[in-house]
Amino acid sequence: MDKPNTKNEQSASTRRDFIKASTVAAAGFMIVPRHVLGGKGFTAPSDKIVVAGVGVGGKGTSDIANFFKSGKADIGYLCDVDDRRAATSVTNFPKAKYYKDWREMFEKESKNFDAVSVSTPDHTHAVVAMAAMQLGKHVYVQKPMTHDIYEARMLTEAAAKYKVVTQMGNQGSSGDGVRQLHEWFDAGVIGNVDTVYIWTNRPIWPQGIPWPSEKPPVPKELDWNLWLGTAPYKDYVDKLIPGSWRGWWDYGTGALGDLGCHLMEAPFRVLGLKYAVDMQASVSSVFTDFGKRGIFPDSCPPSSHATLTFPKTPRTKGPVTMHWMDGGIKPERPEELGPNELFGDGNSGILFVGSKGKMMASEYAANPRLLPLSRMQEVKVKQKFARVPGSADGHYAQWVEGCIAGYGKMELSSPFDLAGPLTEAILMANLAIRGADMPKPRATGNGFDYPGSNMKMLWDYKNMKVTNFDDVNQFVKRNYREGWNLGV
Repeated sequence: MDKPNTKNEQSASTRRDFIKASTVAAAGFMIVPRHVLGGKGFTAPSDKIVVAGVGVGGKGTSDIANFFKSGKADIGYLCDVDDRRAATSVTNFPKAKYYKDWREMFEKESKNFDAVSVSTPDHTHAVVAMAAMQLGKHVYVQKPMTHDIYEARMLTEAAAKYKVVTQMGNQGSSGDGVRQLHEWFDAGVIGNVDTVYIWTNRPIWPQGIPWPSEKPPVPKELDWNLWLGTAPYKDYVDKLIPGSWRGWWDYGTGALGDLGCHLMEAPFRVLGLKYAVDMQASVSSVFTDFGKRGIFPDSCPPSSHATLTFPKTPRTKGPVTMHWMDGGIKPERPEELGPNELFGDGNSGILFVGSKGKMMASEYAANPRLLPLSRMQEVKVKQKFARVPGSADGHYAQWVEGCIAGYGKMELSSPFDLAGPLTEAILMANLAIRGADMPKPRATGNGFDYPGSNMKMLWDYKNMKVTNFDDVNQFVKRNYREGWNLGV
């Protein structure tokens, strides 16, 4: 293992010493912090971090731009397997050194940066983040934190082991909305909650389809082998990049991976949820001809309904059932909602069902509302939780500030000890979805059955396995392609 870089700890320690010190006895003179000498608006180098971005196109473009916008982060290094996708970031940060292979960047430059932002497709989140943490680097990882449950567990443990500052890119966890929901719940406004409904119109990319048969040439700007990373080798196909990879199990995690972290975080925080004990799912069928169901194991289904059961927590009076619906499926409208009043935000939403009332919110837990909406004028609850400066937009600056302060010095909205269990729950729901969509040949040789669609899968948290349907356990921990490993 490479020796961890202690630059962050040293700079944080030096900064604290400078602020606290009033004199140096031996020299007999005052120590004045550099930001004072520099005047208003000056940020001393010791009060800034250098960020290396891995995956700097698409979402990565805005991620690193937001770190820089904080005023306390320099973007020192850029890495992307696709020069086309990286072009905007390269233009925005012309002084940053550019690499195609993050492994080469880590090997050559690890002494020169403090933190790493990972905005690659889901299947490479874990290997990049783990390597960065093992170098002692703070890490920001786009949602979902990982592709597999095993990876999520390992990264959660690694963050504590290597004592680095972590944040998952679910900006809503820094928003005012989830804190308002939390305050209403704590004040007893809706009573005990035993059921939560979550829904989205995603996917907005093709799912339930066969892998393309065409084999076009690989664009000269793209290193296809590096893009595949941990996944099995397949020939290049068009339209996988930039976003349709989400619908393929080798690379993405479907609608749950895309929006689950933005929608499930609020119930997790408000109700104190952690690890589910069972899950079940139903999925839409795709028929390619009359009476002929298509079998596309590589592709996520077009729509699904997954249910997770969470045990009683200190914040609930009993178990909590969480419903996830995607592909445009929605729960029944609550009777307290007027016939023309918007349910969620129209496309997505969160509904808490309590013993004394209901509350709902939009994607990112934005626009929280009590039902009926007239209660919004009647109920006044004192603010209990501090708001993150900038709300959801402040999610990036919060991580930067946390990196400067050092491990354990300030509270973040989505560190891995919170994001890890949330990610595991999302991926557990995906286990149920994959199980429900898994065909079993009939003994007669005529057609298939789908036993996973007719059962509740029981989860052994400690051993990370389903105890009553072993077929899905292969998806808890993938076998990486030769040459790739998680380093644990």
